[in-house]
Amino acid sequence: MPVLSRGKHRSPKSGGCFMEFASYLAGESWSDHPACTHPELASLARMVNDCSSDEARSRLALLIPSVIGLTGSDKRIEVVVALRAGCEALPVASLERQRALAVGVLTCERTASVLDPALAERMRPLIRAALDEATDAERWARGFIGSVHSWSRTKFTPRTADTIIRVAVQGIGEACIGDPDARLYSLLDHAINDCRELLETRRPNRTVYLPALA
Repeated sequence: MPVLSRGKHRSPKSGGCFMEFASYLAGESWSDHPACTHPELASLARMVNDCSSDEARSRLALLIPSVIGLTGSDKRIEVVVALRAGCEALPVASLERQRALAVGVLTCERTASVLDPALAERMRPLIRAALDEATDAERWARGFIGSVHSWSRTKFTPRTADTIIRVAVQGIGEACIGDPDARLYSLLDHAINDCRELLETRRPNRTVYLPALA
């Protein structure tokens, strides 16, 4: 069995990252971009894997089975994953990253409002709690957004989500807090639950809420 380690690996003999291990368990070809997991959730998992310390990374193995099967073409997934990452990182990241993350969180909020107003409404407590922990960054972000006249017409793309995820995970990993590994684990765990619950809402005749987002 491969051992969790940083980066991409040619074969299990040299170790494996989180998503390579997921491809192995899913019965797919060895890859860090398997079809069994949504690309943005997989991107978050790879970043958390690489930014976790060597001592703490093995604990992530507990979460690997839970990402298998969480995939689909639902545009909301990439928004939800990026939003979760931005909100978890915003209170602890450095000032420079806080400003970028605040812009990212507000961008996710705007996009969610267009895609699914009900989902956006459920997201607002999460967004508000994060922004309240970084009021200066929120003020700066709103001023920046106001100065960019094309912002309201800018499309939210997978590249947008990837950028928010990268800044967020690096921000947590380098934050001056007691246990960044625990916060990285919590971020990935919450994002997995968010995706699972979001995908469940597509099943007919069943009402599912999003307590992890709330």
